[in-house]
Formats: sequence, C-alpha cells, structure tokens
Amino acid sequence: MANSGVDKGRRRVLIAATSVVGAAGVAAVAAPFLNSWNPSARALAAGAPVEVSVTKAEPGQLIRVIWRGKPVWLVNRTKDMLDTLAGLAERLKDPTSEEHPEQQPAYAKNLARTREGKEQYLVLVGICTHLGCSPTYRPELAPADLGADWKGGWYCPCHGSRFDLAGRVFKNVPAGKNLQVPPYYFKDEKTILIGEDGGKA
Repeated sequence: MANSGVDKGRRRVLIAATSVVGAAGVAAVAAPFLNSWNPSARALAAGAPVEVSVTKAEPGQLIRVIWRGKPVWLVNRTKDMLDTLAGLAERLKDPTSEEHPEQQPAYAKNLARTREGKEQYLVLVGICTHLGCSPTYRPELAPADLGADWKGGWYCPCHGSRFDLAGRVFKNVPAGKNLQVPPYYFKDEKTILIGEDGGKA
C-alpha cells in the first residue's frame, strides 16, 4: 500500500536520464585517458617514421612526403638517369660525399647515394643547403634555361644552386653541401620507411 502513490513512468525517466548522464561522464573521463596513448601531432612532427610505397613513383617520377615537418623526395630513377652520375665528378663540390659526411648515412655514401642494390630509388630531404628553399625537380636534359650540359637534377629558384640526380651540389653555386639523405630502409620490396635505418648499415 505504501507504493501505491509512486509514479512508475516518472521513475523510469529519472533512471534513464541518470544512466545517460553517467555514461557521458564516463566517456568524458575515458576519452582523454585513451587519447594519451596516441602520439601527439608534436611527437609525430618530431620524428615519427613515414612509410612510403615505391610503387607510387613511375620511372623518372618524384613523389613527396613530409617527415619531421620537412619535405622528403622519393625518386624512381631510370637507368639513363643513373648513367649520368659518373661523368659529373669534375663539376661537383663534393662528388664522393667526403666533405660533409653528416649529409647522408654511411650506407648512402656511394655514387648513387642510396642503399646498395636499390640504386634506382633516391631518398632526399627537399631543402636547399644554402638558405632552406625547396629546389625544383628538373629531370629533363639540356633545357634552354639551364644549359646544354644539364643532365637532370634540381635547381633552386631562390639563389640558383644546382644539384645532380643524386642530390650532389655543383661548383660555383651558393649551396655548400649536398642535399641530405635521411635515414631509411626497405621494409619489403615495395615499401620504404623514412626516419629509421632498420638497424643495418
């Protein structure tokens, strides 16, 4: 008899409302906790590795990705492009990458500036070593504006620095160093991880 005055419909509404508010409170507390497990944008920009599929680059093509807030280029060089590298030594400031060894990992200190056996794929940080502009990819041979002896490479429109198809700097230009080769390795035949060297030289 004591419960005869209880409004059961009102009780259900109050219980449902309390449950919804309680669930929202649990979600509000749990969301920041769960998000704290994910790397922040700052952490990602600070150096999280970037995975790139080499299948995206057609022969001769350059593709761009961002690593540590910097543009990084992956170029799928053709045999003709690679063949131009050997004949340029006299025109380059640091043809054997000896003067500035910090510009590439030890495994990229070779003519192609790549990992052995993967010479067609060049990975470079796309920032001019003069004042930080981003050079333009110019793979064509002997264009009118770059001269008859141009074999392909990069031209920096800011101050005229030039780099060959291995990112090596030419003489008599403002830039003093070759373009940087970041750490990277092949996870498999089709995938490069930029930002780590895979523990192998």
